[in-house]
Amino acid sequence: MSRALVLGGTGLIGRAVARRLLDAGWQVDLAARDAARMPAGLAADGARFVTVDRDDPASLAGALGPGADLVVDCLCYTAAQARLLLPLLKDTACGVMISARGVYADAFGNHVNSDVAPVFTGPVPETQATVPPGDGDYRTREGYGANKVAAEHVLLDSGLPVTVLRPSQVHGEGGDRPREWVFVKRALDRRPAVLLAHRGARPVHLTGAANLAALVETVAARPAARVLNCADPDAPTGLDVVRLVAARLGHRWREVLLDGDHDGLGHHPWNTPYPLRLDMSAAEALGYVPAGDYAALAGVAIDRLAAAARPGAAGHVLPGADEEYFAPLLDYAAEDRYLAGRTP
Repeated sequence: MSRALVLGGTGLIGRAVARRLLDAGWQVDLAARDAARMPAGLAADGARFVTVDRDDPASLAGALGPGADLVVDCLCYTAAQARLLLPLLKDTACGVMISARGVYADAFGNHVNSDVAPVFTGPVPETQATVPPGDGDYRTREGYGANKVAAEHVLLDSGLPVTVLRPSQVHGEGGDRPREWVFVKRALDRRPAVLLAHRGARPVHLTGAANLAALVETVAARPAARVLNCADPDAPTGLDVVRLVAARLGHRWREVLLDGDHDGLGHHPWNTPYPLRLDMSAAEALGYVPAGDYAALAGVAIDRLAAAARPGAAGHVLPGADEEYFAPLLDYAAEDRYLAGRTP
């Protein structure tokens, strides 16, 4: 039986990778700090929890044990952390590092976290320029991409078979900020109308965690040093998501399509000021087949959110949600004032 070690295995990406590999017959060890976050379903299906401190070399070596066929690192943010990973990869057939779309820069050096929105003329390939490698605080807007690039360089320059995967805004089970909640809550509250800034027409290219897991399985069978994009086969608009949620939850509402932002009215997670689509041709050339499109994967998430919000459900309303993030996107009073002013 092939063995996989997933660093950060109890998070959004790690859970999906574990599920995919378990279903394919792998032995899977999920390494993280807190055993309480170990998903019961994965444990019941044979996944094992391993306590690890990602920044402690001895702890990492202990988690690896005698070696593994695959190590997936969901917690590599800096060059220093990448260097700590190298000794593990010497006893591993294939390594995978989860990077991000935030490394890409346009012709003017702008990126998704810069003050000026980037402009990309088409689907972004892996050969697209990146921000310069750097250090400092990776948790800042400017530091995140620079640190990820520095980590990528350490791994890709090592001569070891490490695949760097660059996803785009990952969605799926276990996320603390499920974007669909903005519309799911409205449908559950039976809101009569939904307001969408910029007419809900802006497409966003996301990455289903299940699709990322499918690509991990693909590259595990073909170890090599390389970079691959990973994103869903489609890029839904806000209006697409509104209609998906309404249909899934059996709700009808009036779609109020606003030109512009109207002082924040109608803002939602798909209201991004720039289109960025990742080119998936390199992954497809390796034989990668996505687990599903956005509608298929998000449909499951919508059902799960609706179930979690029912009275009496564990963690009623929204387990693990970032309420500070969602509150301004669910300003019913402002919406009602606007709608009242438009009613004859």
